Amino acid sequence: MKIKTGDTVQVITGAYKGTIAEVKQALPKENKVIVEGVNLVKKHLKPTQANPEGGIIETEAPIAVSNVMLYDSKAKKASRVGYKTVTNKKTGKVEKVRVYKQTGNEVKEGKK
Repeated sequence: MKIKTGDTVQVITGAYKGTIAEVKQALPKENKVIVEGVNLVKKHLKPTQANPEGGIIETEAPIAVSNVMLYDSKAKKASRVGYKTVTNKKTGKVEKVRVYKQTGNEVKEGKK
């Protein structure tokens, strides 16, 4: 899966089409991602000792990773992603980095 937690993505299909937001959590085993403010669902909470009032909360549900594309903030559009091997100048090690297919720029790593 080429999308990681902290990446900025654009939703390309569905009710939230066109929304640009950050990935809160990546679920590679399920091939899904949780995107901030996208696919909101209402969840009913039963009263507990920790939350004596209970109530209804809105939370983000996972969406398929095929419904989002990484967003290139410099080019101001969504782009497919590929991999390129680059030699690190400091350590001399060969690293695999993600690049935008349209511009060829490196994808900045998201927050972990």
